[in-house]
Amino acid sequence: MELNKYIEHTLLKQDASKAEIKKLLDEAIENKFFGICVNPCNAAFASQYLKDTGIKTVTVIGFPLGQATCESKVLETIDAVKNGADEIDMVINCGKLKDKEYDFIADEISKVKAACQGKNLKVILETDLLSQDEIRKACELCIKGGADFVKTSTGFVKNGVGAKVEDVKLMYETVKEAGLGVKASGGIRDKETALKMIEAGASRLGTSSGVKIIAQ
Repeated sequence: MELNKYIEHTLLKQDASKAEIKKLLDEAIENKFFGICVNPCNAAFASQYLKDTGIKTVTVIGFPLGQATCESKVLETIDAVKNGADEIDMVINCGKLKDKEYDFIADEISKVKAACQGKNLKVILETDLLSQDEIRKACELCIKGGADFVKTSTGFVKNGVGAKVEDVKLMYETVKEAGLGVKASGGIRDKETALKMIEAGASRLGTSSGVKIIAQ
């Protein structure tokens, strides 16, 4: 297994310096990771730095709360694509999901997907905040809205666990027939955990510990 091909090497902390971003990109090149994931303000630099390497630039939208308006998420997505983002990871509006405003959720996903201009859209469910039924429903809405992937977590929930094997399994079982992928993200810090996520159905891993994982 080429574990490096599953990894989106990630740096989303709010005080990340340009030097730290450059280090992330150099590590991605050295280890031939699938991609990197950075905040939108770093997408243009990352995209240009990784030009001709084949490594994807992924950025986040409505991050980390998912509580921006749909219009803001759409504009943020358009800007990210213009700045060279290859894939978009958008945070779902968990409040709307819990209020059972399902048409809103599906419509928002659909509008952001259109703004992706053919790029992959991953929808972050924030599984730490959801019941199993809510996770299943969120996945169904991602299918309805035309997303390409469902993703577990932002990694920013206080006292949150992040990706859990049982959640990844549930997500995979819900979306596999529709052809969506699953990205496990949050708390993946060692090779054993990474392999468990892949076994559960994840085809992508979002982690800041990519170098450590493939060295184990």
